[in-house]
Amino acid sequence: MKKTISFLFIVFIVNLAAFGQQDPQYTNNMFYKLGVNPGYAGADGSINGLILNRYQWLGFHGAPKTLVFSVDAAITAFGAPSGIGLNIVNDELGFEKNTQLNINYAYKIPLKIGMLGIGTSIGVLSKGIKPEGWISSDDVLNGSEGGTGDYLIPQAEVSQVAFDAGLGVYLKNKQYYFGAAVTHINQAEIKFDEQARSYLVRNYYLSGGYNIKLRDPLFELRPSFFFKTDAASWQLDINANVVFDERFWGGISYRVQDAVAILLGMEMANGLRFGYSFDLVTSAISRYGFGSHEIFVSYSLNLEKNRNQKYKSVRFL
Repeated sequence: MKKTISFLFIVFIVNLAAFGQQDPQYTNNMFYKLGVNPGYAGADGSINGLILNRYQWLGFHGAPKTLVFSVDAAITAFGAPSGIGLNIVNDELGFEKNTQLNINYAYKIPLKIGMLGIGTSIGVLSKGIKPEGWISSDDVLNGSEGGTGDYLIPQAEVSQVAFDAGLGVYLKNKQYYFGAAVTHINQAEIKFDEQARSYLVRNYYLSGGYNIKLRDPLFELRPSFFFKTDAASWQLDINANVVFDERFWGGISYRVQDAVAILLGMEMANGLRFGYSFDLVTSAISRYGFGSHEIFVSYSLNLEKNRNQKYKSVRFL
């Protein structure tokens, strides 16, 4: 019971200090861009599918768990190059379970500096709460070991659905990419009853990356960054991957005041890709010795390529 109370207290403090984590957190953000930026849809000129599973702070009861299914494709719509995408995200944290589904459309504009995608996402977010067996802040103060005791938390299992929307732009060429996006742009209110309610806070994102050819032509250095804020707090990931023969990579990521992560992965000759990361937590929760694991599998299908030829990755940028 003491571990549960301590965990919830630390989660609340870390969330307030770092980001609030209404949107799930991804260490492999350089491989999963569609989750926050609809302007990315179709940016690779192919059909891409991804399944990602994240276990955050493994070992704690009620720690965040996220499962993602995502697919996007390049199409021609309204007589112009375009992209479409679909995201399905299931995110659990303690007594809260969120399921998000959105569709994405990006209009592509060729520029001298690259291809610019201007995108929008629309969908729904289902937020469910199952408070039985959890300790709230009132219980901690009153020394209670059962029930919620907090009028802001529903006293029985409930769920509500809200409309959700986002916007994003994504610029890409052979050497670099840059993206800017906003999620929960309508800041929907989720009302469980007269007192218990929740809000989707608008979040803003910036991301970018660059390909640097090294002296040995088989190696590339691919630094990137991922910045997010809700206008009250912020979080920054700084990443660097070294890629060998465009198929094998290893790297490191630093999340400011939160974690250091190791990234590993490989891509098969047919477009199938596997990636893994391990976060070593550096925030206040690190005293309990638990880290975070993230694994993904993705597949890219270029319909214009002969599948018997060697596959050249387009997924990094």
